[in-house]
Amino acid sequence: QLQLVESGGGSVQTGGSLKLSCAASGYNVSNCGVGWFRQDLGNERELVSRIRHNGPTTYADSVKGRFHMSHDHVKNTLYLEMDKLQIEDTAIYYCAASCGLARVADEFNVWGQGTQVTVSS
Repeated sequence: QLQLVESGGGSVQTGGSLKLSCAASGYNVSNCGVGWFRQDLGNERELVSRIRHNGPTTYADSVKGRFHMSHDHVKNTLYLEMDKLQIEDTAIYYCAASCGLARVADEFNVWGQGTQVTVSS
């Protein structure tokens, strides 16, 4: 059974950088669509970036040019490199996978536990 574990969150000042990792185990996520989401208190969960299965990488407008998502197929690990961080990037970041029938339905059915990112001035 696929499990996702995020790491790399922390506290940074505005303009700083962080690199999040999402280690997958139990299944090869190369067979899935994958994505990064974030959610802050009082806000709905937001899709930050995604890589569709055999498809392109896309980003939310709010992070374009600052965030970069990648997928190491050998390590079965996803990454989210975040540069020029802003206070509004503060949130819990989750990685997720869309596998099997969920991939066909374009839904994410496996989620990590999340990692906190806090940006302060």
